[in-house]
Amino acid sequence: MKTMTCRQLGGPCDLAHRGESADDVINARDQHLKAMEKAGDAAHQPARNEMKKRWLRPRKALGWYNATKATFADLPQD
Repeated sequence: MKTMTCRQLGGPCDLAHRGESADDVINARDQHLKAMEKAGDAAHQPARNEMKKRWLRPRKALGWYNATKATFADLPQD
């Protein structure tokens, strides 16, 4: 199990997301951003907007995804 924060994943806060894989923490972060948008949290809106449009540019999105996976891989186990 490893931990990345919302901030490490491009968001504005230090909420910890834990998972066995980078995909686990990315999915947790996506759910967090969706919940914060629904709650009207303006601080998270830029990250949520970026998340929404990221996959409209697959090459750029793949770069972010691969960088996040590499960061995750370098983290120590919890």
